Amino acid sequence: MTPAALRKICLGFPGAREEFPFGADISVFKVAGKIFALGPLKAKPLRISLKCEPDLAVRLRAEHPAIVPGYHLNKQHWNTVELDGSLTGDFVRELVEDSYDLVVAGLPKREQEKLDWVALSRE
Repeated sequence: MTPAALRKICLGFPGAREEFPFGADISVFKVAGKIFALGPLKAKPLRISLKCEPDLAVRLRAEHPAIVPGYHLNKQHWNTVELDGSLTGDFVRELVEDSYDLVVAGLPKREQEKLDWVALSRE
């Protein structure tokens, strides 16, 4: 997966924005001001940190060597995913979508409705 493809996935969700609060090298993807993905998109190997439900985070780490506890993040709730080719593009997209959904689920209902998130969750 290329950095451009990863950026396109992250920005493909309603209300998603890219910011650089930690410097020009770290892309931070937010929805309603809350982070759902971040990483150095120019780094080699390419990697991204994503929010994850704690039990699922542990399981994913056990099943996929490319998924490790979140780098400089709360390791209970974040995984860092190395995009070394061992994970399919569809699987990476699902991980990003799960992270986005976790963040949006924690937003007030009014914010969720602005994002048309209720309709997305039924798909």
